[in-house]
Amino acid sequence: MTHDVGVLVSGRGSNLEAILDSIHERRLRNARVSVVISSKAGVRALEIARKFGVETEVFDVSSLALSRLEYDRLLIESLRRHGITSSKGLVVLAGFDRILTPEFVREFSGRLMNIHPALLPAFKGLHAQKQTLDYGAKVSGCTVHFVVPEVDAGPIIVQKAVRVKEGDDEESLSERILKEEHRLLPKAIQLFVSGKLRVEGRRVIVG
Repeated sequence: MTHDVGVLVSGRGSNLEAILDSIHERRLRNARVSVVISSKAGVRALEIARKFGVETEVFDVSSLALSRLEYDRLLIESLRRHGITSSKGLVVLAGFDRILTPEFVREFSGRLMNIHPALLPAFKGLHAQKQTLDYGAKVSGCTVHFVVPEVDAGPIIVQKAVRVKEGDDEESLSERILKEEHRLLPKAIQLFVSGKLRVEGRRVIVG
């Protein structure tokens, strides 16, 4: 059974490209990206989607006079049109720069995942790599988690540690973490579409 995946983006799309590459090379099976939705026009992520023949939709925040709830309802309608609902499919946040409303999160509860450039629950929110360096942490990494209304607080699916090197700055640390993100996100999607994830309270049971 092939699962429809909707990917929400806002920028360069490197994690989207990692997903699509993994599907194309059959390292990620039984998943199909049915739509890529961007909050900004003209971003590289849209070019990547079109290169792989994936349908795109753009809801440019800067040109739409909508409340957060109205905007998120547009996203929900778009995802439904592409076969992703509260009972089937998966929504992946891949560099999406908006905080979703509780209504959106509830709609796709258990079917909505995000990747974050830190080892949650440490260093939530923006500029996680800078926070890591500011606190002098010795280990950073990335986390794929299910999304809940509170930012970066959902049950953790998979994580990968990345050592912080002496002399690292935000750019160099971000670059090494991003390489691991590209491996980790397709892995998490594969676990989901294979039916190997079960949420019990705050824990995700894999198997």
